[in-house]
Amino acid sequence: MSSLFDCADQTQLLTGMRQARQAVGRGDLIVLPTDTVYGIGADAFNAVAVGRLLAAKGRGRQQPPPVLVAGRTTMQALVAEVPLAVEDLVDAFWPGGLTIVLPSQPSLTWDLGDTHGTVAVRMPAHPLALELLEETGPLAVSSANLTGQAAAITAFDAEAMLGDSVSVYLDAGPSLTGIASTIVDATSLVGGEEQVVRVLREGAISRKQLREVVGDLLEPDPDPADDAA
Repeated sequence: MSSLFDCADQTQLLTGMRQARQAVGRGDLIVLPTDTVYGIGADAFNAVAVGRLLAAKGRGRQQPPPVLVAGRTTMQALVAEVPLAVEDLVDAFWPGGLTIVLPSQPSLTWDLGDTHGTVAVRMPAHPLALELLEETGPLAVSSANLTGQAAAITAFDAEAMLGDSVSVYLDAGPSLTGIASTIVDATSLVGGEEQVVRVLREGAISRKQLREVVGDLLEPDPDPADDAA
């Protein structure tokens, strides 16, 4: 049985945050607001919980979830190295709608799925999400929807799709942007022969904004003719 808490009500907020922390600790799933869209979250270091997250969405191990962090220090503990260009991206767009893929710290004992030794990390620009992350540690978080369905921009949207697979829903009103984060792959900047930042998904942060920060390290923009073909 799941519970939904109206975070605009102080009493419900306190109860909801407490129950969300407890749910994460038990290995259960939660739905939380972020600055982009609502996310479904689990303890990133609990492989069973991450498996439940993927199953709830109808997604396989070949699509591992990103990890939300409370700040740069946590990111540095999760990845093998933070290249200078990634530091620049973090300075420019964190907290915010940019997810960065890097080689993961090899000493970590976790199982997010078929990551091929990488991890996708983001610091959300939402006070409730950041408060929760400070208390729970890194969370594996994916958009709170069934695979193939539209991303949830309210907790009620998420509940309609995910139902009792989630223990706690934190309702903080409609998402601030309703646009999913941009995902960039910066793995080649760590010991790769070709130094390039690739855009895996363009969302809240545009290619133009990225290029203003990393310049020619960003892959060439796609040819409009290719889109028209």
